Amino acid sequence: MVSIATWNINSVRLRIAQVERFLAADAPDVLCLQEIKCREESFPHAAFEALGYTHRVVHGQKGYHGVATVSRIPLREAGRHDWQDNGEARHVGVELLGHDLVIENVYIPAGGNVPDRDANPKFAQKLDFIGRMTRWAEALHRPTLLVGDFNVAPLDCDVYDHKAL
Repeated sequence: MVSIATWNINSVRLRIAQVERFLAADAPDVLCLQEIKCREESFPHAAFEALGYTHRVVHGQKGYHGVATVSRIPLREAGRHDWQDNGEARHVGVELLGHDLVIENVYIPAGGNVPDRDANPKFAQKLDFIGRMTRWAEALHRPTLLVGDFNVAPLDCDVYDHKAL
């Protein structure tokens, strides 16, 4: 069995100490991060390497968005999709070698507070992203786990106070 954790980290470099504590205590085989807010060359590779997460695929951009999958199990990149056609780093897929499993790590756009496509362009963007991603996912023909931040928080208790971190 493979253990997998997913976490919207809201800046991996800013919160690397929390990540290190989590990985040391819980040690999932794979950690999928969203909103890493850095490019690959700025990603804290050495910190993950020191904890045994020697396999990494990072799809980031400076200051915004970005996803990364780190693993103690060998993996290879299985794809990156831009379901908005705007260059934002919101998806990376990896194949876990020897496990017949693909993990698709996504960071779905927030839709704003008004759930109306016509009145809220951000909500329309989110719906379009999900629609394109869903059509893509329907064509998958191998064991696949879709993880990440889906930006669905219907209740106040669904959102953790990130400033308290």
